[in-house]
Amino acid sequence: MNVLYSASLLMSFVFSVYAQGGKSPGSGGMAGSFIPMMVVMFIVIYFFMIRPEQRKQKDKKNMMENLKKGDKILTIGGIYGTVGNIKDDTVMVRIGDNTTVKFAKSAISSVITNKEESRENKNNEGKK
Repeated sequence: MNVLYSASLLMSFVFSVYAQGGKSPGSGGMAGSFIPMMVVMFIVIYFFMIRPEQRKQKDKKNMMENLKKGDKILTIGGIYGTVGNIKDDTVMVRIGDNTTVKFAKSAISSVITNKEESRENKNNEGKK
């Protein structure tokens, strides 16, 4: 969000300079080359910072909507478990034989797939 705020401040400065006839005190004619440079900088910031973040948020939202009973998950605290009961904003996660913990949906970091699980098992075997 700070990037958007900074970009908006910068763009408001550029437009105010442009509204003054393209010349600010002491600029001499730099404003003509300054505006295209700022537009290019905004485009670069958008494609390298803003757009990937929006994509991550969209993927996380899809993951939360598609969460179902029996999925193996990883929480943001590093706890592995299996989804039990799902309510509106909470999930009951089984982390042991007789241990069930209630988590907020936002505390789920990722859903573990079979590929990730087999890779984790190989890593654990190598440490023994």
